[in-house]
This record gives sequence, structure tokens and C-alpha cells, in this order.
Amino acid sequence: MKTSEESRVEHAIEVAKKAHEGQFRKTGEPYIIHPLAVKKILEDWGMDEDTIIAGILHDTVEDTSLTLDDIRKDFGESVAFLVDGVTKLSTARTGMRDIDTYLPATRDNFLRLMIALGDDIRVLIIKLADRLHNIRTLSALPPDKQRKIAKETLEVFAPLADRLNMGQLRVELADLSFKYVDPKRFNELKNLITRHNKSAEKSLQKIKTEISAALKKEKINFEISGRVKSVYSLHKKLAKHNQNINEIYDLTALRIIVDDVTDCYLTLGIIHSLYTPMNGRIKDYIAMPKQNGYQSLHTTVITKDKHIVEFQIRTHAMHEYAERGLAASFYYNEQKLTENYKEGKIEHLPTNLLWITELQTTAARLREGKKVDLKKLKLNLFADKIFVYTPKGDIIDLPTGALPLDFAYRLHSEIGDHVVGVKINGKMSNLNKKLEQGDVVEILTSKNQKPNTSWLSRIITSHARHKLLHRLNRSSDNMIKQDKNPKK
Repeated sequence: MKTSEESRVEHAIEVAKKAHEGQFRKTGEPYIIHPLAVKKILEDWGMDEDTIIAGILHDTVEDTSLTLDDIRKDFGESVAFLVDGVTKLSTARTGMRDIDTYLPATRDNFLRLMIALGDDIRVLIIKLADRLHNIRTLSALPPDKQRKIAKETLEVFAPLADRLNMGQLRVELADLSFKYVDPKRFNELKNLITRHNKSAEKSLQKIKTEISAALKKEKINFEISGRVKSVYSLHKKLAKHNQNINEIYDLTALRIIVDDVTDCYLTLGIIHSLYTPMNGRIKDYIAMPKQNGYQSLHTTVITKDKHIVEFQIRTHAMHEYAERGLAASFYYNEQKLTENYKEGKIEHLPTNLLWITELQTTAARLREGKKVDLKKLKLNLFADKIFVYTPKGDIIDLPTGALPLDFAYRLHSEIGDHVVGVKINGKMSNLNKKLEQGDVVEILTSKNQKPNTSWLSRIITSHARHKLLHRLNRSSDNMIKQDKNPKK
């Protein structure tokens, strides 16, 4: 006999099949393949029944004749609420900014994004599942669309997965996207990792044997495995270390999973008794978790054979959260978490999810028609980005450490070329001042101003550097022409 849950899910599949009938994906497959794939992903993440049903129906309101009222009637308010949220998020995301041309997001689109995220974080999880399947099947699209979607995934969706501590998802989204954004570099790094892991295989096996013997002697229950570094993660690390592979110490890594926190620290002590720990490479993310809730002990050691190896030590629960993040929180704490959302008991959310409450509070105020001061809003979804404003309220996202000239060239090359000064938060400032989250930036220009080579030390973004070098080269060419044709 079928359970009620099976009946609801199967009914959702039938509704979706009927709604998407006659629609096909770029692969040539019936469109229903996509929502069924999203369903499977959400099930693998351990999401609740309403989220799975909403995942099956997530494209129906946007792409078919099915309405929210139809969904509400068949599946209840909760499912309709989630489908509506995914539809809003799709609309808001489309208007955030054009990845290729760096057009700024409008205030309205940003507010819609806030509302979509703030209503129920499960909306975002459905959207991430949707994006994961789309990126897995990206090869069916034309090359220009492949690159655009892959770049958006790298810049928006992979950081969101990281912010939710969904480690497996972040790695897959980033690596699949990077393969399309820079295929040559992707293959180079993938081959490098393969060669390195092959050469380190014997030494790793020896270390695993030594560690296993020591842990068994102390009667510690454990699981030990190798951890393969992702291609995109290596790409980012090499960029930080001037492409010096010798400064990347976690290419070879072992992960040890134990029963409890006490065993984590005992294991760390055993590792340090066997090998020499590297100075400054011991990190206690158990006592001081990362902002996204990640917990683990990390240590990098030098073995007797002079091999450098990183260890990650964590409990089973920490490992589950490191891999599945927020989805794992819903799996283990679904009822309490969902009730807290609906009842507004935001103070009872787990500490690592408190950042969500700011989105939730903002959404509630917007729905009530109340004013929201976005300048005071601390948006922490993108850990390595800041959001600053034009005097008219347009939002510009820049990397952390960006300077006023980066901002000016992001607005338009003509603005960047003629900068004479900057006001930050209404006060005159200088072009060497790093911009901070929420700053209101006003660029002052003059038609008589021309860029010069000293500006190269006052920018950090490749976009601004490219625009500036282009202008400097043009100016240089013009001067050469004038020298060759002096006025009589």
C-alpha cells in the first residue's frame, strides 16, 4: 500500500508531466527529465516532502499554464509558497546583473532577490538543485551560452553553496563551471592533480597505515580516507601564491572521522607525536567554527620521509554538515527549523544560520511596506565580495579590497578615464582608499582629465586594468602619430 507521501510525490510527477507535455530540453529529451532530476537531487540531500514536491513543480508557473492557485489547491500552501519563491528568485536573478557586461543590478531587482531569499531558505536550496542539473547538462547549449551560464555559476551559485556550507555542491558547481569558463586551464590543473596524487599514492598509504595503527592502539574508532583537492580550489590558491605550486600544502590530504570531539583532539595529538607539525598550519575550526558553520581540525605536517601532508579531523556529524551544509540541518532538524521560520523565532536558529535572519527580517519589512535602509544591510552571502552604492542607489558588487577606480571603471570606461576625485559616504576621499561594504561612492570627473600609468597601482580588478591599459595604449599610439607628423 502506498504511503501518503508517495502518493503526493507521485501525484506531483503526474501534474508536472502533463504541464510540461510537448516541451523539450536543448538535449532533445522531454522537459520532464529536468524536474525529475531536481527531485532526485533534493532527495539525495535529505530535504523534506514539500521541498521535493516544489522541486518537481518549480518551473510550472513560469513555463506552463499551471497557476499558483492550481498548485495551492492540489498540494497546499507550503508547496505553493516555495514554487512562488523559486519563480521570484528566477526573475530577480535574471535582473541582478549581466555577467559579461558588468551592468549593475537595480535596487528593485535586489529587493526582489532579498524577498525571495528571506521568505524561506528552502527556495534557495531548490534553485541550487535546479542549477546543479543545468550545469551537469550544459554541453547541450551553444558555446556562448555555456560560458555565460558557467561564469554566473562560478560568481553567484558556487559562492552561495559555500555560504550554506554545502561542500560537495560547491565543488561540483565550481569544477563543472570552470571547465567551460577556462577549459585549457582546467585540463592543465586536472592533469597536475592526477600526476601529483599518483606520485603521492605510496607515501599516503604508508602514512595511513602508521596513523591507523596508532589510533587502534589508543582504541579510537575512526574512518580514514584521502581527500582530493578540487580543480577550481587549486586554481584560486595558485592565484593567491603567484602560481607557485610549492606553496600549496594541501594537495595531499587525509581526512579522519571519529566518534566525538574528545577523539578529535586525541587524534590531533597522536598525529603530532608521529610527525612534525608545520608552524602556523594548525587550525581549530571546532572551537572557532567558520562563518558558515564548518567545523574541523586542520593540521599540516612533515613526515619522516619529508612529505608534506594535511590532515582534517572531524566527527561524523561535522563531516555530514561539511558535505551537505544547510540541507543536512534540515534533515536532522527539519521540524524545529521550519517551525522557527514560520513563527519568526529566529533567535532559536543554529548559530551558523543566524546570517539568514537578517534576510528574513528585511523581507518581512518589505512585505509590510516599511522602509529598509540597504546601506546598513550587511550582506554576507558572498564572503569575498562587497556591495557598494551609487548616489542614486544602484548596487555595484566588487571584490574585497577594491578601490574607487575599480568602481569607476565598473560604471563605464568613460567615467573611469576622467576621474579627478571621489566622495565616499558624502565626504571627499582619495583614490587609494579601499571601499567597504555599504559605502555610497560618488565619482568626480573632468573632461580635461586623462588617465596615466600611476593609476595601475590604484586598481585591483582585471576589468579596470584591461580598460585602463586599453586607454593608455591608445594615448601612446596617438602621441607617436603626432611625433611622426609634427605641425609646420
